[in-house]
Amino acid sequence: MKLSVTIIQTNIFWEDKNANLVHFQKKIEGIDTRTDLIILPEMFTTGFSMNPKPFAEKMDGPTFKWMLQMAKHSNAAIAGSIIIEENNHYVNRFLFVKPDGEYQYYDKRHLFAMAGEDKLYSQGNKNELIKYKGWRIRPLICYDLRFPVWSRNYDGYDLLIYVANWPEKRVAHWKTLLQARAIENQAYVAGVNRIGLDGNNYSYSGDSAIYNSLGEKISKTNSNEESVETILISRELIEGTRKKLPFLNDQDEFIVN
Repeated sequence: MKLSVTIIQTNIFWEDKNANLVHFQKKIEGIDTRTDLIILPEMFTTGFSMNPKPFAEKMDGPTFKWMLQMAKHSNAAIAGSIIIEENNHYVNRFLFVKPDGEYQYYDKRHLFAMAGEDKLYSQGNKNELIKYKGWRIRPLICYDLRFPVWSRNYDGYDLLIYVANWPEKRVAHWKTLLQARAIENQAYVAGVNRIGLDGNNYSYSGDSAIYNSLGEKISKTNSNEESVETILISRELIEGTRKKLPFLNDQDEFIVN
C-alpha cells in the first residue's frame, strides 16, 4: 500500500495571514503530480508568533475553511498548524483536513518555554492517531521532536509528522532527531520546516525531510531553498522492517501523564 506525500518548504510572511494563504494556495495549485497528503509548516499563517490575540481563529474561521477548500480542490489531505482560540485559551493546533471534509486535530503538547510559548498558549494533553487511506498517522509539532516518549510508537502508527519553525542555529538537532525517531519507531517520519527570517530576525534553513522506517533519508529537499517535493512511501517497507527487525516487541511499558 502506497501513500504519496508532498512537503512544502517555503518562507512565511510574518503575521500576515492573507498573504500566507495566497502564497500557500499558489504552492498547492502548482503541484503537478498526484498526491494524497500535503504538509505545511507550523503556524503557516503567521510564523511562530507569540502574539496570538489578533491572529487566533475559531475552528470555523477562514483558515479552516480555506483548508477544506484546498483539500477538496486538490483531492488530498492538507496538514499544518495554526493558532486557534477555544474556551478563552489559545492553542497551537495541528489540523489534518481530508478531501471529504472530515478532519482531526492535535494540540501541541510541549510548549517552547524559551520563547514564552508556555505563557501564552495552552498545552495539549493527548496524542492523536489519524487513519487515512489505510495509513495510521501520528501528528506532532516542532518542540515535541525533542521528547521521544511522546513520539513513542505504542499504537502501531506508520507515519509520524512534525511541522515546525525550527531555527537554523539548532538544525543539526532537527536532522539528527528526525532520523532517530524513524529508527526507534520503525516508521516513516516527515519533518516540514520553514525557511527565511521571521519577525524576530531568527533564521530558518528548512531542511525538511522524509525518512523511511530504516532511518534512511528518501527526500531531496535542500536547505534554504523554496521546495515542493512529493515522495511515495510504502507500507510494505514498514512491515518488512518490523518483521525482519522486531525491535518494537521489546519496548518498555509505561504510562505518560
